[in-house]
Amino acid sequence: MTYEYREYYRRNLPHIHHPGATLFVTFRLAGSIPQSVLRQWKAEKEWLDQKIEKAELQIEFHRKWFKKIEDVLHQSQESPKWLAVEAVAQSVADSLHYRDEKSYHLEAYCIMPNHVHVVFTPLLKAASLTPKHTAKGLRLVSDLPDLEAIMHSLKSYTANQANKLLQRSGEFWESESYDHWVRDDKEFRRIVRYVLENPVKAGLLNNRREWKWSYVRDSKFLME
Repeated sequence: MTYEYREYYRRNLPHIHHPGATLFVTFRLAGSIPQSVLRQWKAEKEWLDQKIEKAELQIEFHRKWFKKIEDVLHQSQESPKWLAVEAVAQSVADSLHYRDEKSYHLEAYCIMPNHVHVVFTPLLKAASLTPKHTAKGLRLVSDLPDLEAIMHSLKSYTANQANKLLQRSGEFWESESYDHWVRDDKEFRRIVRYVLENPVKAGLLNNRREWKWSYVRDSKFLME
């Protein structure tokens, strides 16, 4: 499959993250966050979009809301927890591993009852982009997917599989996902530890090594 990139980054690179960047992505089940919380998030975001000093405010906004959403996910007693079903969690884990070295370089993940944290580096690089003239003008194309295409494929497939396993229909994943560009090695280590510690933080167990639905490529993190 050939992917077309319609929006551009500086120097005609795709308007995603810097090619070759490692990403920390969180996606969650539909209905896992109360509508009152989502309304507050939307109101603050609309207010932020009107501000001139957008870059700095955006960073602070995402930090604040990531923590707030994570706390809600951990504490919620009424939201769906379909990922706690072993067959569903296994399907998501298999899908994450299937795309390893096909769409991205998989670093770590943790599948929680109502959300998933994953760290990966898309295989898309600037050198893999080729300019192509189309009826709509010049476009950059590649055989490798960007973040948007990766998440669309992953969420669509796992949603279909999960609904079959659960004998249900309807929306499975929330359309919004949180993604963060990992800036350096220090931040990478901190984020991977955070991902692995998530079940402990949520009070599901005391030892992260006992959580079945987590993975890390570098075994040194398991020794800490």
